[in-house]
Amino acid sequence: MEQKAITISDARLREAAGQGMDEFLQVFIDRYKEVIGGELNAENMGMLNGEQISLLAYSIFREEVMDGGFIQLIYNGYGPFIFDNPFAKAMRLMGAHDFSKLVYKGKKYYDKYKDELTRERSDEDFMAMFEAYPKFDELDDKFVEMEEEVTETLARYVDEHLEQFAEIVKE
Repeated sequence: MEQKAITISDARLREAAGQGMDEFLQVFIDRYKEVIGGELNAENMGMLNGEQISLLAYSIFREEVMDGGFIQLIYNGYGPFIFDNPFAKAMRLMGAHDFSKLVYKGKKYYDKYKDELTRERSDEDFMAMFEAYPKFDELDDKFVEMEEEVTETLARYVDEHLEQFAEIVKE
């Protein structure tokens, strides 16, 4: 599938911006999900550009890690998407330097433990992974501490480079 011009209403974007940085970014993320049919996959990835994919990746990362940490992110199958792609580099280029370093550190652990972390498990065995891999706890804690700053940095970057993320249309 080829890349589409993704449009967002100027009024909707202004309304969301007035509500905060999370809401501002969510307008883009929701629109991307709408355009690709809900979930990013190999067939529809070409519909988005690199910046749009990176923003969508951040939303997935944030949701997974805030809910269940790096272990949940990896166990739910997002490890290759986050750690085997230039996600950390994209975050650095968007100004989220400390976050980029955190993702690179997470990649080291991911590469080391991915076979064990992605194996099918019962709920009880899944919960046991949090004790079995304490190195991820530190990463989880660091992300929770920096999440607001990272989100603000990305929102500012998106606002300063709107044309890379969507075509803003007046209605």
